[in-house]
Amino acid sequence: MSCSLEQQRAWITPKHPQLSVRRQCQLLGLAPASYYYQAAPESAENLHYLRLLDQEYTDHPFYGVRKMTAWLQQQGHAVGPKRVRRLLRAMGLMAVYPKPHLSLNPLAHRRFPYLLKGVAIVRPNQVWSTDITYIPLRGGFVFLAAVIDWYSRFVLAWELSISLEADFCVSVLERALATQRPEIFNTDQGVQFTSAQFQAPLLAAQVRLSMDGRGRAFDNIFVERLWRSVKYEEVYLKDYRTVTEARDGLHQYLAFYNERRIHQALDYRTPRHVHFAPPP
Repeated sequence: MSCSLEQQRAWITPKHPQLSVRRQCQLLGLAPASYYYQAAPESAENLHYLRLLDQEYTDHPFYGVRKMTAWLQQQGHAVGPKRVRRLLRAMGLMAVYPKPHLSLNPLAHRRFPYLLKGVAIVRPNQVWSTDITYIPLRGGFVFLAAVIDWYSRFVLAWELSISLEADFCVSVLERALATQRPEIFNTDQGVQFTSAQFQAPLLAAQVRLSMDGRGRAFDNIFVERLWRSVKYEEVYLKDYRTVTEARDGLHQYLAFYNERRIHQALDYRTPRHVHFAPPP
């Protein structure tokens, strides 16, 4: 039986004698950040702009604030760059252009060079990557994170959250690492992925970390293609009312994506077929 996010949060006991809040969230399949987060609703007008920006970003992920603002103005919307910048931040899309130099502790936010330029991807589990994307709801929004194998396009783990806290991304990573391990793990330079909390499981597993260059949206091209498929083949065709509806819809779609959706780049095979095929 599907339960709402509110019901799941109500089941958690903050002062449980044996289980931490994080462990209770894991047992319920709930991102820890979703337990602590208190939603701040956007206006109907801003939700409309968020949907428009999301779709334009899906088509042109290299657009920054100025181009997004100009695009909205060309569609007849009276918006300025300050508002567009805030809405892009709300969706976690700051990576599409160089970010300001924030005051971050270099020990807590470690960056790694991009390791994949010119590298031939020739086998499963050679390279994994992750990212976060915005999922619109009727009256709100949530975020989807996934871990994907570059060679097979197989989605190893995914999760929804109503905030962008690092716990949400760590949970997805741990679920993927519980089954297999990559040689290289690639991310962008978002604060979730540069945090020690996110990097620790990878370093402990002796996985090499790789990070996209600032403002280089296509360094993580396989995740961008996954998001485009998810948006145009599922999200934009639906009008999710609740987090539960979004979770159920994405569960069905991502199962289809892994198990039955054939890819031209995979010689018309499915991601599961390629990922688990015996080596030649």
